[in-house]
Parts: sequence; structure tokens; C-alpha cells
Amino acid sequence: METEREKELWKLARKRVGFKRHFATYLIINTFLWLLWYFTDRNNESAGVPWPIFPMLGWGIGILFSFLNAYVFTSKDSVEREYEKLRGGK
Repeated sequence: METEREKELWKLARKRVGFKRHFATYLIINTFLWLLWYFTDRNNESAGVPWPIFPMLGWGIGILFSFLNAYVFTSKDSVEREYEKLRGGK
């Protein structure tokens, strides 16, 4: 039988693996988009800003939030720290 801590660790492990997969997909797809732009549109003088920047930035915001969710804001630890502060602990 799993303890509550083990369940939390499994949940955190799933988040981190999910982030790593999401980030790998982001790198592969964006590399493809930049290569596509490089070999097709880069010589077009009227193009202005390279178009792959838009999906890269938009998706990058999602990647940032995924990273923060998996590595920075772990709810269980945050709640425990806040509880200890309110109790007068460290």
C-alpha cells in the first residue's frame, strides 16, 4: 500500500516526465519550422519578421508554465512550508 508521500512523488514524477516530453517535442517541431523557413522564405525581402518566431514564442510560454508547474511550484511542499510558517516553525 502506497503512502501519501509516495503518491505525491509519483504525481511529481509524472509532471516532470510530461514536461521533458513536451520540451523535446517543442525543440523538434521548432527546429523543423525554422529549417522550413530557412530553405523557403528567408530570401523574401518583403517577409519582414521570420514567421517561425510566432509559434516559437507562443508555445514557449506554455513550456515555461509547464516547467514552473513541474519544478518550481510544487503544491504539497508549498502548503507544508506555509503551514510551518503559520505555526511559528522554520
